[in-house]
Amino acid sequence: MKQYLYLTSPIPPSVNHYTAYRAIIKCGKPLGIVYKTKESVAYQADFKKAVIKAVEEQGWETDLDNPRHFYVDADFYMDKKHKDCNNLWKCLLDAVTETQRVWSDDDIVCERVNKIVYDSDNPRVELYIHYVDYIGIFDNEAQLEEFKTNNCIGCKRYKRNCTLLKNAIDGRVQEEIDGVCCTKKSQTAQG
Repeated sequence: MKQYLYLTSPIPPSVNHYTAYRAIIKCGKPLGIVYKTKESVAYQADFKKAVIKAVEEQGWETDLDNPRHFYVDADFYMDKKHKDCNNLWKCLLDAVTETQRVWSDDDIVCERVNKIVYDSDNPRVELYIHYVDYIGIFDNEAQLEEFKTNNCIGCKRYKRNCTLLKNAIDGRVQEEIDGVCCTKKSQTAQG
């Protein structure tokens, strides 16, 4: 059964208001530094609490070492027109990442906007998080298992923790593997 996590967030600060820049003098030379704005710090503190609560209430199970990617399907309920929802992802996903309760890094997230509507009374973002069907270069778990059965079982490399298979599961495209066949397959000696 597929696992889903449902989250509701207030409209996060846009990427234009997430960070700001300040000049300081260090060792007698000017240096520009980036810092989070008060608005983004406050948003992330509140949203992280909501994420942790939702994870516990919904029984979301996570494996931070799992390389599988996530879909984050979002319905945006904007307070007014002409806001760019693409600028809202950064602060929101960074808050989820900082909880370390859903994924270890948002580099494994596939963001998808399902709809944008307008609700000036209750602006928000509704998120539906779940694992993608694909595993690395394989379209789904069945294709991965078929590949292992046809190429890996009985191969010397597989018994030694094959890096080709590991890299394929990590999503690395390799000329030795085309998704169906492995050109480096070597059978163990019969005897």
